[in-house]
Amino acid sequence: MSATQLDQLKQFTTVVADTGDFESMKSYQPQDATTNPSLILQAAAKPEYKHLVEKAVAELKGSGLTGPALVEGVLDRILILFGLEILKIVPGRVSTEVDARLSFDTEGTVAKALQLIAAYEKEGISKDRILIKIASTWEGIKAAEILEKQGIHCNLTLLFSFAQAVACAEAGVQLISPFVGRILDWYKASTGLTYEGDADPGVISVKQIYTYYKKFGYKTEVMGASFRNKGEILALAGCDLLTISPGLLGELQASTDPVEQRLSAAESAKADLQKVSFDEKSFRFALNEDAMATEKTAQGIRAFSADIVKLEKLVEGLL
Repeated sequence: MSATQLDQLKQFTTVVADTGDFESMKSYQPQDATTNPSLILQAAAKPEYKHLVEKAVAELKGSGLTGPALVEGVLDRILILFGLEILKIVPGRVSTEVDARLSFDTEGTVAKALQLIAAYEKEGISKDRILIKIASTWEGIKAAEILEKQGIHCNLTLLFSFAQAVACAEAGVQLISPFVGRILDWYKASTGLTYEGDADPGVISVKQIYTYYKKFGYKTEVMGASFRNKGEILALAGCDLLTISPGLLGELQASTDPVEQRLSAAESAKADLQKVSFDEKSFRFALNEDAMATEKTAQGIRAFSADIVKLEKLVEGLL
């Protein structure tokens, strides 16, 4: 019996489940799991996860909190309860996202991250098993830099550009999630062309970041995210981590075609690259010069913020 593509991929790359659905995680045995407000919203709407939402509401109803503070408390508790369930399934880490509406608020992001870590620690979960997920804005990267110095590890999400990746590495961030599929979406929409495999702009972006990190010895892990097809995943075999949706995990599980390692630290070390650095002014200008990254970062923050508002409405209805 030949090994599945998923098993082959796991030899080169740490596979992470990109879902809030526990059954999917059990099926594919990933090392880590990532969630975001959209995934939690989808899961919370399913009958089998309703009990977690109701538990959070019941716990906080008699807490003395009222109004927006009560809703925020319940939302945080929902995130923690989902995280706790996920940690029973995966041996590694879970990524829990800070409210996207704090994406331009360094102090607010740090404060929320500390609250989430404290809530996990109260449940007996060590901070090594948590990645705090933060948008890759300048303010978000600065918040992550502060948190990393306190031993709180971060996953910088909504990352679309080389400038964002370099700033994250220089801030000592644990892990970044460059969004492969959303980069592809933008290029397809703006050019009308189709791209596959190594020609996929999302794949090219992650390869560039990975090569740069390994060339200059950055410890920040690269986790490709937001895939649109299996070809994107196979083109990045060898990347530190890849976070993959249940549908694509299923496709990898169903095939026994050979998987080749496409990225390696040894090859990257030979690359002819110049080291670069960004301060706030040059970071903002570089991001502004990249129309795709500017639009996709903003769009991602808006979408996650909108889903948090929907979650709040769900909670208010239950309260």
